[in-house]
Amino acid sequence: MKLISWNVNGIRACLKKGFMNFFEKENADIFCIQETKVQEAQIDLNLDGYYQYWNYAEKKGYSGTAIFSKKEPIRVAYGIDKDEHDHEGRVITLEFKKFFMVTVYTPNSQRGLARLDYRMKWEEDFLNYLKKLEEVKPVIFCGDLNVAHKEIDLKNPNANRKNAGFTEEERSKFDEVLNAGFIDTYRYFYPDKTDAYTWWSYMFNARANNAGWRIDYFCVSSSLKDELKDAMIYADVLGSDHCPIGLEIF
Repeated sequence: MKLISWNVNGIRACLKKGFMNFFEKENADIFCIQETKVQEAQIDLNLDGYYQYWNYAEKKGYSGTAIFSKKEPIRVAYGIDKDEHDHEGRVITLEFKKFFMVTVYTPNSQRGLARLDYRMKWEEDFLNYLKKLEEVKPVIFCGDLNVAHKEIDLKNPNANRKNAGFTEEERSKFDEVLNAGFIDTYRYFYPDKTDAYTWWSYMFNARANNAGWRIDYFCVSSSLKDELKDAMIYADVLGSDHCPIGLEIF
């Protein structure tokens, strides 16, 4: 089974930059996107052979997620059952026979860490949500988690220690996710691989220089470890400031 995740930074813009070429080439069983930046009336995407599930933010042009699946899920849920978090379209959960599939667009702590306190509450509530799902069956979750976990996961760690996405607070919350029994699948396969990034600033020729951050992840319940086949970063795929990532499992 092939799974793909991509922060498209606006699906309408990405569609004009080759989204469908990549989508059709990869032929994924489940394809998750984040930061769709659309409302329901603004998109009519024809994806033959896929069931589509969209979670739109109430604020226009902001956030939003979607999952496209070849197989119809048993159940679909939107959000994490917390009203303070569920107005920005950040989470979709599909239940299948063997696992839950969750896509997430984690809130950014923002410039000056203006939203760091909220981010900490989000992290706590989202992990609790995942663990409740896990009481039923294993969980696969993916998306833009807006954190570079270790120094190996960004080009310039020393210059970014107090910046959103690389604070001690955010990194420790990802430690908690792993300590709670989830596997960062890319590092499971490639623990020492350097220069492996999924996001690049539009400034300073960052992508051309590969001065990036790895902030997009596939994580799975540890009970699925023996089912893992490979994890991928499609760094050469353009269309967004993020590139797609992939997971082969089962």
